[in-house]
Amino acid sequence: MRSRLGALWLAIAVLLGGCSAARNATVGVADVGLAVIRTDPSQPSTGTWTRKAHMPTRRWGLGVGVVNGILYAIGGNDFGALNTVEAYDPATNTWRKRAPMPTARYNMAVGEINGILYAVGGQPNPGGFDSTVEAYDPATNSWSTKARMRQALQGIAVGVSGGILYAVGGNRGIQAFTRTVEAYDPTTNTWSMKAPLPTGRGFLGVGVVGDTLYAVGGLDRLNHALKSVEAYDPSTDTWTAKVSMTTGRYGLGVGVIGNALYAVGGRTVADLRKVERYDSVQDTWGTDAPLPTADSALAVGVINGVLYAVGGKADGGSHDLEAFTP
Repeated sequence: MRSRLGALWLAIAVLLGGCSAARNATVGVADVGLAVIRTDPSQPSTGTWTRKAHMPTRRWGLGVGVVNGILYAIGGNDFGALNTVEAYDPATNTWRKRAPMPTARYNMAVGEINGILYAVGGQPNPGGFDSTVEAYDPATNSWSTKARMRQALQGIAVGVSGGILYAVGGNRGIQAFTRTVEAYDPTTNTWSMKAPLPTGRGFLGVGVVGDTLYAVGGLDRLNHALKSVEAYDPSTDTWTAKVSMTTGRYGLGVGVIGNALYAVGGRTVADLRKVERYDSVQDTWGTDAPLPTADSALAVGVINGVLYAVGGKADGGSHDLEAFTP
């Protein structure tokens, strides 16, 4: 059953440029502190994965954000776009439902600024592309509508630097993978255009180390799973090529712990268990302990130095929660 689902998803990705199959690459990326990790990137680490309490709703293409040590799983797809929000507390290894997102969608991205989660873009039912931006306040368990992006996109990824949310790449049609970068300022509720990506890509991952955004992998307009990595400096509004991953992939999850960026799962011709670790100081990649379950279209969040891989495409839609400790 799982192999048939994988073949079906690949066929859809090839036909539609991945627009309705690959999911949040992103999407949920958390930046947690500046502790320096000193590992030899050429060698596997001694990191370990453990299974945690299943997410109540199985889904793929979801977004993840972290506020005050709680992980929020938002939206996604389970035989249709979802508006479901569920919160995970690692202290008790339990989930609980929260207020639903106003607009059901998947293949969107989620970023956190000052304790507020922003759900950006995505794909609603019965299809198409969305420029919607909705903000969730965990303190009041309530949602509000914000200014729309300038373009309707799915398969985007976001990163937050200096209190600004950057929406990077994405898809807006068959083989239409954009280079667009838009920046959202929550203090003025406005979007502005920034220097475009050197490489158009969708279903990518983004991680933020220090103030620098890293765009990782994704799918290009020729349906190639990308290995390439490009770094954005907000202070100069410029992009720089970095050392590529060893494996091209899209629909991956990306998380940051200290100065290390982790590329988790994703898809080439099949779902991947592979985890690669990027040392942003040395500009080098190495391998790490693989995911327990091969998966793509998952989301990633980081809490207190532990990386959580949430949901995914495995078996047509996963409720797995797996935790990685470096």
